[in-house]
Amino acid sequence: MNSAGMNVKTQFSIKDLENLSGVKAHTIRIWEKRYNLLSPDRTDTNIRTYDLENLKKLLNVSFLYHTGYKISKIAELDESEIHRQVLEEGDEQKELLAINTFKTAMLDFDDELFSNTYEKLSKKRTFRDIFFNIFLPLLSEIGLLWQTATIDPSHEHFVSELIKQKVILNIAQMRQAKSKSKTKVFVLYLPYKEIHEIGLLYANYEILSAGYKTIYLGNNIPLDSLQHVVTHYDHLIFLSYFTVKPDKQHLKDYLKEFNQKVGNSKNQPLWLMGQKVSELQGIKLPDNFRVIPNLQNLITELKTLKKS
Repeated sequence: MNSAGMNVKTQFSIKDLENLSGVKAHTIRIWEKRYNLLSPDRTDTNIRTYDLENLKKLLNVSFLYHTGYKISKIAELDESEIHRQVLEEGDEQKELLAINTFKTAMLDFDDELFSNTYEKLSKKRTFRDIFFNIFLPLLSEIGLLWQTATIDPSHEHFVSELIKQKVILNIAQMRQAKSKSKTKVFVLYLPYKEIHEIGLLYANYEILSAGYKTIYLGNNIPLDSLQHVVTHYDHLIFLSYFTVKPDKQHLKDYLKEFNQKVGNSKNQPLWLMGQKVSELQGIKLPDNFRVIPNLQNLITELKTLKKS
């Protein structure tokens, strides 16, 4: 791991800066030398380290640079002018700016900045739009930053939890607003030992949006527990989201066990989502299983279901 013990990372290497800003380390060095843009500390062995302020400045500079500003012009601006230009340009490049702002909120553990940014976005955009165009790219970027030890797991958890809260909030609003169809009921759950919940939560939001009732069981559910739901309803569709579990060699066994324990004589439908299901491509599955490659496909499937 990156930092010692439980200390959250506050010093960043030039490689970290590259990962976070999308600006190559080589370019950062040139900007530093030529324009005095950042002021790193140096270790005893003369290796550059950057504090949080340097990093946040670079995020703003790279935002302006990517929107077409010349670096020599940016270098002439002081911090407050850079900030002002970012906000002005942000009107044009809303998604890029929002992702950058959410990253800054993450690095500072600033839930207020996160909420204010989200509130501004939600005045002009649908939740679906925010989720697909801002939250999903942000999450995939943060996943990579976490894997390369650019950020701490605590940073990743902080943002994931805030996004989860926003999905849950929108689910609650949707539950109040929509009248539910009685014909089909969706049961949403994650398999045993699976804890990555955002995809499943968002699927719940879309299913409610389409006007169906849902039973949301959440994460870490053994197959035996699903039998209890089957006795209560006639027309169920199960939906699960496999991010890390079950692993490849156990995937087919899992589906077999689902049919033994849950699908039984009713030929119970199970819609399968998440990155693990790509491993089922080209495999002939029993009729009650349907692979849904991504959340966009889910929206299409729900429309088709409505017509049937």
